[in-house]
Amino acid sequence: MIQIKQEDYNTIVHHAKEGLPNEACGLLGGVTIDGVTYVKKVYCLKNIDASREHFSMDAKEQLTVIKDIRSNDWQLIGNFHSHPETPARPSEEDKRLAYDSKLLYGILSLMDEELPVLKVFHISEEKEVSVEEVAIVE
Repeated sequence: MIQIKQEDYNTIVHHAKEGLPNEACGLLGGVTIDGVTYVKKVYCLKNIDASREHFSMDAKEQLTVIKDIRSNDWQLIGNFHSHPETPARPSEEDKRLAYDSKLLYGILSLMDEELPVLKVFHISEEKEVSVEEVAIVE
């Protein structure tokens, strides 16, 4: 299970809407305790591809995030990106580019901008996809 604070969920939604019509992206810092992964901080990064169909994160921004995560004794628990026009499920490209099977892959669908849908996935080395339960808490 993944636990994310309402405020952090709102940050992801806001970042995704600001990025329209392109995909938005970012990283997630947090901790895992007794099988529950807690998002401690959402890091909104620039999609340097400026594309509606894929994203790439800036290497300098990623390094800054990793330094902040380490300084807080957290872990890089995953990344997220938006799908402006498609459902919250990994595309073939998303699966192909999933480089670490230990990370979480969050996708926020804005097919209906007023009703965004966030789903979080594990993608195995064999590119098999499993959905994680997401709990949004106060």
